[in-house]
Amino acid sequence: MNPNFSSFKNRLASPFSFRVFLLTKLPSAYFAGLQLKKLEAEEAIIGVSYKWFNKNPFGSLYFAILSMAAEASTGILCMSALYKRQPSVSMLIVKIEGNFFKKATGEILFTCPDGLKIQQAVEDAIAYGESKSVTCQSIGRNESGETVAEFFCTWSFKARSKKAMEHG
Repeated sequence: MNPNFSSFKNRLASPFSFRVFLLTKLPSAYFAGLQLKKLEAEEAIIGVSYKWFNKNPFGSLYFAILSMAAEASTGILCMSALYKRQPSVSMLIVKIEGNFFKKATGEILFTCPDGLKIQQAVEDAIAYGESKSVTCQSIGRNESGETVAEFFCTWSFKARSKKAMEHG
């Protein structure tokens, strides 16, 4: 596990600090109303609620908002694994796939349980000096616990060389 995980988690621990993070780093997620519900090294949960701003013409959450929340649940685990790492490691989403099962109304919680897989991919990228990819699952459930959507987000990690860090 990243020895700096606790520091990263503490930076985002309060709802206010998470909202500031979104406003400065992911403004569209801020306006969509994403909320950090849980952040542990192994698992992250991001919530989003149906409201006027993120609705579609069919009375449910717009698919792009669902995709955003799912990607955020995987991406925050990636960011936590990379926070203050030496050498630094770049991350890039290279693929996202989604499946939709039910109309998304009310609050939807997206859970990604793949923190350990992400950490291993980061460790491998550093140890072997080459790009490593990991596919993470995020499942969105409504307030009744029913699966509304599932997403598979593939992230690529690459350790930056010392030369690249000195020049860029």
